[in-house]
Amino acid sequence: MAPKKLDPFLILLSLFLAFKFNLSNGESFIGVNYGQVADNLPPPSATAKLLQSTAIGKVRLYGSDPAIIKALANTGIGIVIGAANGDIPSLASDPNYAKNWVSSNVLPFYPSSNVILITVGNEIITSNDPNLMNQMLPAIQNVQNALNAANLGGKIKVSTVHSMAVLKDSEPPSAGKFHPEYSTVLQGLLSFNNATGSPFAINPYPYFAYRDDPGRQDNLAFCLFQPNAGRLDPNTNIKYMNMFDAQVDAVRSALNSMGFKDVEIVVAETGWPYKGDSSEVGPSLENAKAYNGNLIAHLRSMVGTPLMPGKSVDTYIFALYDEDLKPGPTSERSFGLFNPDQSMIYDAGLSKQQQQNSTSPVVAPSPDMSKSPMTPDVPNSNPPSTPAVSSNPPPGTPASAGPSPTRNKAQFSNGHEAIFLQPLMITFSTVVTLMLLY
Repeated sequence: MAPKKLDPFLILLSLFLAFKFNLSNGESFIGVNYGQVADNLPPPSATAKLLQSTAIGKVRLYGSDPAIIKALANTGIGIVIGAANGDIPSLASDPNYAKNWVSSNVLPFYPSSNVILITVGNEIITSNDPNLMNQMLPAIQNVQNALNAANLGGKIKVSTVHSMAVLKDSEPPSAGKFHPEYSTVLQGLLSFNNATGSPFAINPYPYFAYRDDPGRQDNLAFCLFQPNAGRLDPNTNIKYMNMFDAQVDAVRSALNSMGFKDVEIVVAETGWPYKGDSSEVGPSLENAKAYNGNLIAHLRSMVGTPLMPGKSVDTYIFALYDEDLKPGPTSERSFGLFNPDQSMIYDAGLSKQQQQNSTSPVVAPSPDMSKSPMTPDVPNSNPPSTPAVSSNPPPGTPASAGPSPTRNKAQFSNGHEAIFLQPLMITFSTVVTLMLLY
């Protein structure tokens, strides 16, 4: 019997609806950090609704707050939970402690709450605590064993998070190398990452690169994904056009140099403060909107980085909300994308409508250099990022040091058309195939 003739119009309509449905969900490569060092945060249920209204596909917690994990149940949003630095000695020395941790923080919620990754500690290798450094991998292995015992070993990954200070060299990107004093602990950790398929999670901040060297030519535009002359990597003859790609590719080169070409990179944190003290370099609403908006457009383009083309690295933007209890300069409390009432602090292009119209890049204003002093040297002390210690941190929230930025100077080639052309070509080729078959 000859196959039944299919109406080409119905084929087109079905594919169009499927395409629209796919776009209606969060984008898996766009994540956000949800810090809790604050006393004015909305209830978790409100945050869950906010996230569902955006293109954000993943959220990273620094702890394992059960109220938040529950609130995200049945949303499909990927959840990263964290074991605190202070838990590492017990996790490393006592397998039963690791089993109890998994039993308390994962098993009651999974799979309704889509836990995808557990980060054991934050920036341990650059903490200058040799005991924690030596205990980190045993702690990670015990958490992995506890997941294996619960038949979740292949479903939830385990890793840790690093600052860019693990790199000794980062410019040009092809010369990226880890500090030799970290080689032993990194060899063990990367062997674990490679064996289990878990990612190498890193915190690249172009904001720090600009803050530490504001006098460099085109540095602000380079860090904000804005038009600039670019920077040539003489080893590869690749011209980088933005700092984010340069920093990520420096990490890729460092991993490759140690023989771990298959270990995936995840950007655990990156962001830009929208305000700061008068003495701070770079924070402004215009710069924050330019960085995060253009970063999101770059991720959506699926261009990737020069060393990892054709895909977007999973990237968690810092942060969902401001954290008003964090100490330090004003910028520490000014990385948020949304206010506690869920209104946008500025429009970074995260709405679902912007997701569906992502062929047009986010238009960023001219960089704000009004707070840039003439002196290029800015102290490295007390950089912002991950939740710092507060006098009364919320339950389940580990205190974690902010990144220790290195002078990572390097860039990308843009291609916002890719996100539009790829699905169109797939749709067109599918329609042609079906019509030929029927």
